[in-house]
Amino acid sequence: MFSRSIFRQDFKMALEEALDRRRMSLKELAELAGIPPATLYKIHAGERDPRLSTVRAIVRALEPYDQDMIAIIAAKFLLDEVGCRTIEKNGKRIRVKGYTANTMEDCIVAAVRAEKEGAGGIICAPILATLLERIVDIPVVILRPDSRAFQEAIDVLCSRIE
Repeated sequence: MFSRSIFRQDFKMALEEALDRRRMSLKELAELAGIPPATLYKIHAGERDPRLSTVRAIVRALEPYDQDMIAIIAAKFLLDEVGCRTIEKNGKRIRVKGYTANTMEDCIVAAVRAEKEGAGGIICAPILATLLERIVDIPVVILRPDSRAFQEAIDVLCSRIE
């Protein structure tokens, strides 16, 4: 991921690798990022260090996120209750998309898929959050069960063991 690689290596090299992976030219990136091509050519040639605003524009162009989409990673029965829908929040329409997962491996795959599909963030169970935060570069929020959920589970379990 470009935004991570620019901190591990030279910016020019990270940019070259990102462009090679996407089979994209500097001119195409300039158009996509809204940056003058001359600026990118100078950065690429090592004649100029990029400004922070330029780096942000490049990252947004190479790693577009759909800030209007939120991913929920959960078991199918929970996702069926929530459903895929669009909500209105602060005057903004946000699409909620569910990713079914029943194992830790499913959760990891779902998180990576959600990020690749442009999710602005992920909602998941507390046990997954710290793991997923190490894997994806988007915000991860914990779905916190309330006391009613625990009471319902206790009631169901008690009826099964009586």
